[in-house]
Amino acid sequence: MIRRKITVRGAVQGVGFRPFIYRLARDLALTGSVANTAAGVFIEIQGKTSQVNCFLERLPLEIPPAAVINELSTQNQILIPEETEFKIIASSDGGVRTVTILPDLVVCPDCLRDINDPLNRRFNYAFTNCTNCGPRFSIIRDLPYDRSLTEMAKFQMCSACLAEYNNPLDRRFHAQPNACPDCGPQLSLWHDEQPVSGDPIEQSAHALVAGKILALKGLGGYQLLCDATNFNAVQELRRRKQREEKPFALMTPDIDTAARYCQISDNETDLLKSPAAPIVLLHQLAEPSHQLASNIAPGNPTIGIMLPCTPLHHLLLQQCRRHELTALVCTSGNIHDEPIAIEDAEAIARLGTIADYFLIHNRPISRQVDDSVVRTVPQGIQFLRRARGYAPFPIIHGTQTPPILSVGGHLKNTIAVTFDGRTLLSQHIGDLANTAAFDAFQRIVADLPRLYDLKLELAVCDQHPDYLSTRFAHDFGLPVLEVQHHHAHIAAVMAEHQEQGPVLGISWDGTGYGPDSTVWGGEFLICEGQRFERWAHLRNFPLPGGDQAVKEPRRSALGLLMEIGEEIEYPHGWSDQELTVLQQLVEQGLQSPQTSSMGRLYDGVSALLGIRQKTRFEGQSAMMLEFEAISTEKKYHFHWQDNILDWESILRGITKDIQAGRDTCVIAGKFQSTLIAVMVSAAQKCGLKKVVLGGGCFQNRYLWIEGIRALSEAGFQVLTPKQVPINDGGIALGQAWVAALSYF
Repeated sequence: MIRRKITVRGAVQGVGFRPFIYRLARDLALTGSVANTAAGVFIEIQGKTSQVNCFLERLPLEIPPAAVINELSTQNQILIPEETEFKIIASSDGGVRTVTILPDLVVCPDCLRDINDPLNRRFNYAFTNCTNCGPRFSIIRDLPYDRSLTEMAKFQMCSACLAEYNNPLDRRFHAQPNACPDCGPQLSLWHDEQPVSGDPIEQSAHALVAGKILALKGLGGYQLLCDATNFNAVQELRRRKQREEKPFALMTPDIDTAARYCQISDNETDLLKSPAAPIVLLHQLAEPSHQLASNIAPGNPTIGIMLPCTPLHHLLLQQCRRHELTALVCTSGNIHDEPIAIEDAEAIARLGTIADYFLIHNRPISRQVDDSVVRTVPQGIQFLRRARGYAPFPIIHGTQTPPILSVGGHLKNTIAVTFDGRTLLSQHIGDLANTAAFDAFQRIVADLPRLYDLKLELAVCDQHPDYLSTRFAHDFGLPVLEVQHHHAHIAAVMAEHQEQGPVLGISWDGTGYGPDSTVWGGEFLICEGQRFERWAHLRNFPLPGGDQAVKEPRRSALGLLMEIGEEIEYPHGWSDQELTVLQQLVEQGLQSPQTSSMGRLYDGVSALLGIRQKTRFEGQSAMMLEFEAISTEKKYHFHWQDNILDWESILRGITKDIQAGRDTCVIAGKFQSTLIAVMVSAAQKCGLKKVVLGGGCFQNRYLWIEGIRALSEAGFQVLTPKQVPINDGGIALGQAWVAALSYF
């Protein structure tokens, strides 16, 4: 006979882990106990040596589907001869908090069967859940994860729900959001600030079919929905939401329906059906069997598709289907650039000019959690936005540090806290130039460390002095470490791979503060430990009007042409007077900062090709160039001037092709093919065998896939992000990694 104490850390609370342990122990005739603590799950087992060893072998192999084990350790214990049974004991809220908070989970097949079974007491109940599914991160107020510390505390369970909750053999044993129509949250539909009579879901479907816009209170905040086949409804949503051309995502009831509009691979199917249920970017069919409104994703061959993630969404889509409506626009409940609304009064105030109807429920939301956006690539998945279903899963890197706060960048902001060898990256927050987004940023900065009871010792931020996140860090009252923007992009990938270098980091994006007072963005960095060297970069060129060039790619084109002394001959759309003023700004060095930005180079080429002179959303011109390009092995000539990539011959080759009347798609393809060659050339010139890719330009699918392929074929090991966005959504992790290696 032996006795063992087992400590399990990871995503092991709120996933049916204790009842699994209970059943496994009973199956093997073991005695002991299992309990939740703030640090994880503690187990004590006692029995014959062979049975205890069998328990330890089966435990990691048979865990519940949503559970993740990051660490499992055992200790010998003294036998307790009088012990006769195995028990689940009450949670302990003492000690260091290291347990992983679980993201919100998509409704499971068992709960779907419940809501579709007319004989089940949860038939058509929109808040059905169990230990395998349902809200988690969005309803937790504090740790450990017990009902009294969630937004479900005010809903007292009925006798039937309580019996399930207390039965270790029931799948709803200690399912903290457990509820039914008799005791749980309830729905209501509102129109013109008045409740609508009748079934709220059925009436919501009627409104959508009639071309109305619905604000729906989802898991982590409000969403805006309308009929995806109704051009006028989609256009009205665009007008009210102030979202002129940026693509909308769609929600379809199932994979088969999505396949009417898009190509869907097996990997993409798995992603859509995964417990995270993100928005997945898919290629639209050239000839879909059913037509969508043409203004869903104008000029874009891809479209974001998601499946219903909650019982509420399933029930709504079922009702819509009865009216032959099978695709809904499903977008964040906000006005352009604001964070998603989560409180009812706030939603009505902010979305009252957008939505015709509000489908509301009375379960509060603790924190905003937007939908995640991903796509498949040969290396697995690429995150474009990391939120519901993934945040706040930690990135385990093993570097032990006192608690660190990293406040991220300015666009696509996320924040991070680092402790106990891991970094918790927050959900997507947004662009901090918006007042509401900055307010949300401050709430999340307070919230995430509080959940883990952390006493922060260092704040880490970007070097840009005008970023609100940078100013916040300096006013926070802690020692501050500033990390250069492009270094943080590369360091984020290094953190995931626990890599300390040296590596060649190719960091390409739109804008980043350079210590030399120029705008960086086309960088080749040698990174080792906490240090980096700017080994090479794109040749600088002026940006007429500074930040205004981000919204007007034609300004980047003007700066490029003036840098090489080329005449201005392309469809820029300026009057002679406007052009003269801009040229004078550049010539006099006024409001025309120098930049090495790859993003602005993309913009300039897009404008020269007549693809886009002005943009309606971030990155639009580069996206349009990507979509325009055809695959080709032809390239433009380029050369290195010492360690500066001189793009002049590339640009002259492009202007020559334009004058010769070559097809835009061919020129765009040659430009992108040239950039692949630049990546390989830089790696060969540098001589390091490990190459790390980072920065928003690598959201370009061609640049990403073909760049990795070409570098790999040339003999280089390419490190890429697996768990965090390639764009500024990963900056906070990179800041944390540099801080960990710098100070501790």
